[in-house]
Amino acid sequence: MMGLVTGRRRATSTASSKSSGDATQDVAEDDTLVVEPDQGNVLSHIISQLRPGADLSRVVLPTFILEPRSMLERITNFMCHPEMLLPIPEIDDPVQRFVAVVKFYLSGWHIRPPGVKKPLNPVLGEIFTCYWDFPDKTRGYYISEQTSHHPPKSSYFYMVPGHNIRVDGTLKPRSKFLGNSAASMMEGIAILSLLNRGKDPQRGERYILTQPNMYARGILFGKMKYELGDHSYVRCPELDLVADVEFKTKGWVSGTYNAIGGTIRRESTGEILYELSGLWSEEMYLRDVKTGHKEMFFNALHAKSSPPIARPIEEQEERESQKIWAATAKAVKERNHELATIEKTKIEDQQREEAAKRINDGVEWHPRLFRMVRGGPGGSEEGEEDLEWIINATIDGDTPEKQAEQIMAIYPILKGQRFVEKNTIPPRTPVASPSKEAHPPVPTIDHEKLDHKEAAAGSEPVDTAPKVHPPLEPSHESTTEIQKLLVATGAVAKEGPLIDFHEDMAKDLPPIKKVDTDDSHDEFVDAQN
Repeated sequence: MMGLVTGRRRATSTASSKSSGDATQDVAEDDTLVVEPDQGNVLSHIISQLRPGADLSRVVLPTFILEPRSMLERITNFMCHPEMLLPIPEIDDPVQRFVAVVKFYLSGWHIRPPGVKKPLNPVLGEIFTCYWDFPDKTRGYYISEQTSHHPPKSSYFYMVPGHNIRVDGTLKPRSKFLGNSAASMMEGIAILSLLNRGKDPQRGERYILTQPNMYARGILFGKMKYELGDHSYVRCPELDLVADVEFKTKGWVSGTYNAIGGTIRRESTGEILYELSGLWSEEMYLRDVKTGHKEMFFNALHAKSSPPIARPIEEQEERESQKIWAATAKAVKERNHELATIEKTKIEDQQREEAAKRINDGVEWHPRLFRMVRGGPGGSEEGEEDLEWIINATIDGDTPEKQAEQIMAIYPILKGQRFVEKNTIPPRTPVASPSKEAHPPVPTIDHEKLDHKEAAAGSEPVDTAPKVHPPLEPSHESTTEIQKLLVATGAVAKEGPLIDFHEDMAKDLPPIKKVDTDDSHDEFVDAQN
């Protein structure tokens, strides 16, 4: 659930969409961005070098449209309404359980920053972890890693052991430019597993979720405007149910912004059980087709999101989102765009140098915390091929406490956790020799710092990384046009991305309580036909 992000203005509403502190966001915020003349000139100059249909993933955007956090953090918007998610596994009626999943799925789209903003593009091997403490004393854990940079792929894992909930996902934004609009095609899937349900106790009852695409209008002239568009799906093959949700873009003459429509139906027969309507940014409704009864499904105007908690920056490794982007994020928040560009360019240049060194050394890069999915006919993860990457650990403890220990053994999540040893990031393995999988270093807990009773025991992650990994794409050589773009934006890079529309198209995460970052890849496509 990411891409270009915005806030919005509704003259009659002042409800809050965030929970506390600087996480509070007034719903009266505007999801349009008025570009200042000098900023508009820069943006227009950059876009003028492009042609309709061009891939924007290698273009560096000016920092005034950046959100001060990484896409890996942005993804957590999906988990920021636990009051919608946690009760689902205990719903016995299968249809009502499916309807509850759809409600949870629709609950996170209203969370976004003011204006048209894009999160920072995560660097290859970047990691972000966080957690949520719930009122019932249970806890949710989130681990993510950037498993590819070109094309961008953000893989993530979320689990609430005390409620039999697990989510695995990979986001693959792909950007396009068309005239005065740009679009981020949000490819990839998430799989929500209810581990106390389903015919297979090892896999649980599984829901496959896709995302709408993100659109930015007015990128050359006028006000920049953010929209969600196209169809997305929630599907549970085991229950024979599917929700087809259409995020409607405003027409040239008629229509309204942020509208949705859709149905919940039986996939085998096509029988429609419920109809969906309303605005994803305000009020959504559910109508029972059989009885004709219509009720409020979700009210975003009064919903309060629950932002996650991250470890203090001083405890984070250099490749963790909040630490690596700290200087850039600070400059963006202070509207010091010149400094933000300098700090962002430093990180991008370092990444290009690392890529060049790997090529020169004849090595290939491997994700640190995720492995390739074992899909295909007969594979142990058949049906999960679109994930591509999945957490490289087995979480099979017979109690929630043991499962929590296994999760925290993957990588530090709580304050006070640290590694016994440090892995080099990115790991470098000779291409010529067979890929040898190494267990991630086991995190330990500094009990003097730990602020929770749980301790991460050294539960051994499963050594399941594939023998063969896709080769690293050679570094991209800048063209004369791109060099001109770099000069125009005030910072010259040797090669690689110049503008990241993935960031602009990502929505705002409920602010993490410790640190923010920005970067991501966004794509845009004109939704008007």
